[in-house]
Amino acid sequence: MKYSTLSVAIGSALLLCSGASVADTEMTFGGYVKADVMFSSYGNGAPDSGQLSRQFYVPGTIYGSEGNGKQVVDFQARESRFNFKTVTDVDGHTLTGFIELDFMTHSDGNERVSNSYSPRIRHAFVSYDNWTIGQTWSTFQNPGALPENLDFVGAADGAVFVRQSMIRYTNGNWQFAVENPETTVTPNGGGTRITSGSGIVPDVVARYNLKTDSGAKVSFSGIVRQLNVDNATIDSTEMAYGASVAGMIPVGGDDIKFSATYGTGLGRYVALNYANGGVINDKGEIEAITSLAGYASYRHWWTDKWRSSFTLSGFKADNEVAFTGGSVNKTAYSGYINLLYSPSKPLTFGVEYMHALNEREDGSDGDLNRIMFSAKYVL
Repeated sequence: MKYSTLSVAIGSALLLCSGASVADTEMTFGGYVKADVMFSSYGNGAPDSGQLSRQFYVPGTIYGSEGNGKQVVDFQARESRFNFKTVTDVDGHTLTGFIELDFMTHSDGNERVSNSYSPRIRHAFVSYDNWTIGQTWSTFQNPGALPENLDFVGAADGAVFVRQSMIRYTNGNWQFAVENPETTVTPNGGGTRITSGSGIVPDVVARYNLKTDSGAKVSFSGIVRQLNVDNATIDSTEMAYGASVAGMIPVGGDDIKFSATYGTGLGRYVALNYANGGVINDKGEIEAITSLAGYASYRHWWTDKWRSSFTLSGFKADNEVAFTGGSVNKTAYSGYINLLYSPSKPLTFGVEYMHALNEREDGSDGDLNRIMFSAKYVL
């Protein structure tokens, strides 16, 4: 999209700091407008209006609210987003700035009168040649492998899905990064999640991106991190690791998108933190929790304007029940089927059915069935 007068004004102000001129810079404004209508049925009772599960599928939030009705409908335009990007040639070096906002996850609005919600930062980073500094997708994640679902994340229980601040270096197909560390553990015997920002050791990620002559794009990622809790009652660290392979494989005019992730102590990196990275054992020390997650999605083009995606996704945690207790999350599965229609390239209408099932170690479970209608216009 052509940049506006406001975009030029903002870009010009930014460029004053770099010593470059507007003439040397490409400025773009983008994003999309998306409206959703969701008819949901929760097996154990629906969460209250405005809760996260009413915005999109989040594993662990569908166990239900006792006393609430099971069937609900939600209208929202909160996924709509906008971004601003500049690319400047500075003495032969490429300088890029990018910022993107949307309106998801906040509970600071309501549906009574105005449906007003605060914007939140999704991405905010600057790149200088091979270096990237700021907040964006974790290097451990391959966002290009996410399936084309109407749900905000889609295949959430099987996906690596993290945005955070980092310093990343790219050299050809290789990427290396140090990223923001944050630890989540289960207290001994179960209970409220302990979230800790203790420690000074960043998460370390390496990734290799492969592109074949057939058009396949596959990434191989590895992560090493330190789980760390240091508070009034616990002072413990534990090393954790993980590996992930994800990508897209063309099949004629169609494609398959997939991901498989395994590791110990991955916690918040997988399934939107459905399971924690570790648990406090009977000695007051952290023990890492092993997990396995993945999804596969086949997208078929019926015509050049009609297409469908068929997606299966799953997650399993290997909890030490003697320490975690039975109330912790164990498995999560979801399936999706949709039909999308794009009368012109920037405009898409779609309908999607999804089913999700979550289960705890004690055998209690929750399920969600949802039919979702969406209209999306890419700016």
